[in-house]
Amino acid sequence: MSVVAAPAARKPIPTRAILPFLGLTFLITWGLMGFYILLPARAAALLGPLSGTHPVFFLATWSPAIAGLAVTALYGGRSAPRALLSRLLIWRIPWVWPLFILVVLPGVFVAGALMKGGPVLAPLPPGGAGAVVATLFTMLALGPVEELGWRGVLQPLLQRRVAPFWAGAAVGATWGLWHLPAFFLAGTVFADWNFVPFFVGNVVLAILVTPILNGSGGSLLWPMLFHWQLINPLWPDAQPFDTWILLAVTAIVAWISRADLFTRGGVTDVLPAPKTRPAGPG
Repeated sequence: MSVVAAPAARKPIPTRAILPFLGLTFLITWGLMGFYILLPARAAALLGPLSGTHPVFFLATWSPAIAGLAVTALYGGRSAPRALLSRLLIWRIPWVWPLFILVVLPGVFVAGALMKGGPVLAPLPPGGAGAVVATLFTMLALGPVEELGWRGVLQPLLQRRVAPFWAGAAVGATWGLWHLPAFFLAGTVFADWNFVPFFVGNVVLAILVTPILNGSGGSLLWPMLFHWQLINPLWPDAQPFDTWILLAVTAIVAWISRADLFTRGGVTDVLPAPKTRPAGPG
């Protein structure tokens, strides 16, 4: 007859992993960006002029993911990073959230742009549609990768201590502060933005993605797609109106999901439980 083989034990990631995660995340990003801010000529001479496609920019953007994979390996062993990445394969989720990501989020940016007196879609760059497609894939390889750290590691650890709403707000505040050096770098989109609405927007967005994370059982796929929509080059610049619209949307979602958001629970495991598998005849 067949029996079920006991899955190999997997070491849980302890809550104290928050500190090394944050330390490494900020060390990489603020260290690299600080070099370009404080010593721009030397940084450019040594590493090259900074741009959105420069390897240093990618490294600075990926720091939450790098830190997340590092602390899971540190506390969970060599197989832990692979277990964290397996959460990208969790795709089952209530249908309302994919609809929200695919329809409501773009609608927020279009509405904000119209309030600003801008176009419905972002103007085509000089390179035409091909350049937009290339930027779409570049954006997929930038911001969404952060979610391996923010929603992959930090939020589950925080949800062990506080309700999901407050965990999301804390992640959002950290996320916003982490972006601060970009506002001092000339030539970036952040240089033309006001930090306060941006910071508020980060907190709002982190709360808004919380029921998506928990409703999917810890999927990283859907938070990454959520993040991708935020930086999708198709959507027009709607700052700061998109922040205020998102604040209203978040208030509605928080009220509807209040039983889950304000009660301790949600996803608290960084690494999914190993699956049982049938053993051979015995």
